[in-house]
Order: sequence, then C-alpha cells, then structure tokens
Amino acid sequence: MKYSIKAGATNKINSDCIAVVVWNKGGLSEEAQLADKVGDKGISKIVRSEDFTGTLGQTHIVYNPIGLKSKRLLLIGGGESKKLDGKNAARMLTAGLKAVFASKAASAHFAIASLNVKDETPEWVCQRLSQEAETASYRYNTTKSTKSKAVRANLISVSPSKGARRKSLEEALKSGSAIGAGINRARHLGNLPGNICTPSYLADEATAIGSKHSSMKIKILGEKQMGRLKMGSLLSVSAGSAEEAKLIVMEYKGAKADSKPHVLVGKGVTFDTGGISLKGGGGMDEMKFDMCGAASVIGVMATVAQLKLPINIVGLVGAVENMPSSTATKPGDIVTSMAGKTIEVLNTDAEGRLVLCDVLTYAERYKPRSVIDIATLTGAAVATFGSHVSALLSNNDKLIEELIDCGKSSLDRVWPLPLWEEYQPLLNSNFADIANIGGPRAGTITAACFLSKFAEKFKWAHLDIAGSAWHSGAQKGATGRPVALLVEYLSQQKA
Repeated sequence: MKYSIKAGATNKINSDCIAVVVWNKGGLSEEAQLADKVGDKGISKIVRSEDFTGTLGQTHIVYNPIGLKSKRLLLIGGGESKKLDGKNAARMLTAGLKAVFASKAASAHFAIASLNVKDETPEWVCQRLSQEAETASYRYNTTKSTKSKAVRANLISVSPSKGARRKSLEEALKSGSAIGAGINRARHLGNLPGNICTPSYLADEATAIGSKHSSMKIKILGEKQMGRLKMGSLLSVSAGSAEEAKLIVMEYKGAKADSKPHVLVGKGVTFDTGGISLKGGGGMDEMKFDMCGAASVIGVMATVAQLKLPINIVGLVGAVENMPSSTATKPGDIVTSMAGKTIEVLNTDAEGRLVLCDVLTYAERYKPRSVIDIATLTGAAVATFGSHVSALLSNNDKLIEELIDCGKSSLDRVWPLPLWEEYQPLLNSNFADIANIGGPRAGTITAACFLSKFAEKFKWAHLDIAGSAWHSGAQKGATGRPVALLVEYLSQQKA
C-alpha cells in the first residue's frame, strides 16, 4: 500500500473516496463543513435524519456526492471533539479504514488536517493512519483453500496539517507503514499452525529478513552448538521433541561497531503441550501462540531495518517445541543452565523461563545497554490484566518509566508489577540452586524473579504478554503485540 500527503481543499481532491469527520450530535469538522457547503447541505440533511449521529467509530458512505470530485464521501464519527485522545483517534481512523476496505474504492483520502488529538502531534496522526491501514488490511490465507480477497484500496493519502512540515509528515507515514508491516509479520507467524511454524521455520524467516538488509547479520545455532555453550536449561525443553531447537541471532548495525546494542529476547515455544506436565485438551490448539514473543522480536527487527534506526540492536530468539516423550524432561529433573546455576524442574509446563534464562545469559556477551525479554509466560498475567495490558517487571526504575511512556504513545500499554526480594524465597529448592516454579500465588512475579537471577549484569525488563499476544473466540488470532511498543522504545534510543 502506498501513502502520500495531498494538499488541497476537500472539494478539489480527486480520489475514489474522501473521508471527513463528523463530531457527536452532528458537529462538523472544517473539512466536513466545506463538503457540506458545496454539496447542497447534504451532510447536514443526513445528520438531521439521525441516520448518522457522529458517534465515535460510526461510518456512513455517500455515493456520487454533490460538489466533490470523489466518487464516495465517507463520514466518520469522531465522538466528542474534546475527548479525542490518541486511543479514540485510533478507533476513529480504524473504523474509517475498515469502511474504505469494505468498499470497492481503490484509493482514499483522509481530509483530517483540522484534527486536534489531545497530547499528540500531526505526525503522530499520520503515523497512526498508515499503521492502522496496514493492520486493518491483514488477511490470513496461508492454510486456506479458499483465499480471502485482498483489500482493493492501494493508495491512502492525507491532508497536511497547518504548520506541519510536509517531509516530517511523509516520514511519519513511512514509519507507521513499517510498524504496521512488522505487526502483521508477527501476527502471521503467530497464526501459523505448529506443524508449519517450527523452530526451523522461524530460523528461515529470520534468515530471509537478513538477506534483504545489508545492515542485518543472521546466525542460527543448532542443538550441538548450544550444547557446547552448555545451554542445558533451554535444551531440556526440546528434549522430548523431534524438532531441533534453534537459537536465532539477528544483529542489526545502525551505528558504529563499538556502540553497545539494545537486546530483545523472545520466547519461541512453537507449540507447548506442557511436556510431561501435560496441559488439558481444552484450548490446547492455542498453544501455537506460545511463540508470540519470538514473533514480536522478528517483527521488530524487520521494522528497525526498514526504518534504518541509528542504533545497534540484537534480536535473540530461543525457538523450541515442548513435547512429551520417552526422552522428555521429567518433573523433579535437575538441569544446569548456561550460567552454571542448577534448576529443579518441578513443572515442565513452566518451560518458557527455562528457555529464556539461557538466552539471557547468551545476551551478556554483547554488553548491552538494555535487555527486554518478551514472553507468553504465565496464566497469572492473564488473570491480572486480561487482554488489555502487558505485565512489566524490571530491575531498573528508569526503564520501567520509559516503557510505560512508550506504551501510552504507541497505544500498546504495559503496567508494572513488583520485583521484590520477598518473593525470591518462593523459588527455593532443596536439591538445586533454584526451582522453576514458585507455587500457586504471584505466578507472574515469581516467573520474573526466576529470570532476574539471569539478568543481574545488565539493565533488564520482562514483558509477560500471555494476555495481550492473541485473541480467543470468534476473533481468534495473534495481535502482533508488543511490536509497536518496542519500536517506539528503540526509536527513542541514541547510539
């Protein structure tokens, strides 16, 4: 899809569809007022009929509108103009885009120059428009014999806001498009079934991204290489599977070689049966989504390479399949991590942390500025936050504040939980240095406490996305979170 800035009065724009905002109770935006004036008060008549009231997200298409060059006039409800914050603006733009995509329009122009979004800039609006356009156009077809049709619209333009620099608006459109594409990449990887999206498949996906960008170097470590590194914790998870585990290393160079990188670590359990601690059958199909942390890292790395961010970034993915078999790790087994710590595996369904701890230790070699791990880790995170917020735990208060702020701006929110020393004794073991579970209470916190033992040498944050990474029910599918949050964070960093 192509995006552009197109100046001109609403009635002079030539497009298959032109979109204007109508506020709650029929208040018209500046662009809607002009369209109403040249169109024989057509919008006012629709408002008076009460067929369209301007409720947030409401849409209505007028065909062959009088006084406009456009074949369609799309009215988008903006709700109360004084309450138009980033969240509501995104809802409004998404509703408008979905209406465009449901039509036969090949192009659309959003006449929204007068839009005033609380605490946000015109650049933010442009970025959000292209990001939402990309994500709203996503269709899953890979394993369907009857394919969903791609959206017809392939050109989206927007009016420049007064006083905004055209170049900065164009850059914002490019940025939003890249973020949306990264989100869709993560969604697609998450949506693929476990018999297709294996650890080797994820490795091939990373390799393909690296081949497209000279700034990206890809290394894939197999089980023999990980064995030599003494990654006994990670390898204990893949022990029961015929699928070989992979450590995927994506090194992006956007700054000088000696500039220390930021590191992202993704949990890539491509299917999680629970191992010997077998999960119940109900809903187990959704355990293909247990690699959504890895999918988000791969999506982010593709995005930062496209945006050419001027920093160094490393993406690390521990990709495994957790299966029960005669060779699988058993409850009570003790394994040795790459860090040399021994771990009593009390529950083989608490496998994500066993993967992540070795990858976190591997991250030490980069002497990173910051490390963020992303994982669908605990059901307790779902119980605590539902699907709206990702859980955040960290050993650095400043990093917590940065991620909260980035979550607000990107509308991909996180919220902190305590990582207090009082929780650490719950992981005590009589037979090893540490147990892999901490009992029935505070599950999200004790999981992070476990990981913190392997993150003592750098600034670190843990994102538990078990609730936010996918939807269940009729809208079942991966969300692509937290790609937007992570790109926002990395975009604010300096070399």
